[in-house]
Amino acid sequence: MATTYLRFNTDSPETQALSLWWQALDASRGDRAELRRCATLTEVVFTPAYHRLRIAVGKHGAVNDNALALVAGLAARVKMDVTESTLAEQMATGKADGSARVSGLRFRRLLKVKEADGLFSAMGRVVALLGGAVNLQSLANSVYFWNDRTRKQWAFEYYSKSPSEQ
Repeated sequence: MATTYLRFNTDSPETQALSLWWQALDASRGDRAELRRCATLTEVVFTPAYHRLRIAVGKHGAVNDNALALVAGLAARVKMDVTESTLAEQMATGKADGSARVSGLRFRRLLKVKEADGLFSAMGRVVALLGGAVNLQSLANSVYFWNDRTRKQWAFEYYSKSPSEQ
């Protein structure tokens, strides 16, 4: 039997499981607080809330534990799921003066991050800069599959919305 891998595409079963798990964090504010206090991915893996997500999405394919810990730790910081644009597009727009909420310099530094722990702290700051209003599916898909292809896609999306940040 072939191994099935997770995909956090729009309306995929694993995205729906993530969304339900994220919504359940509102009812269990202690779990959300515990995840938000985590400073490392190892700490995220030590929480029961992470394992509930792991079981829920694990029904749909093989789980990359480190990548899913990244998704869980960051999703706990999301206050509102905004689906109108991708995460990279959200970073490029939104300030009252029309400029990017995430500066071009910070964005380029983010694209240089390779390891998951560095991405966890950098993306935590980005979620805070966006006021916690983030496209949850885009966040999950991007950080779960953080690679050159994702970073290139982000560059296209960011600079198409905010060419002045170059």
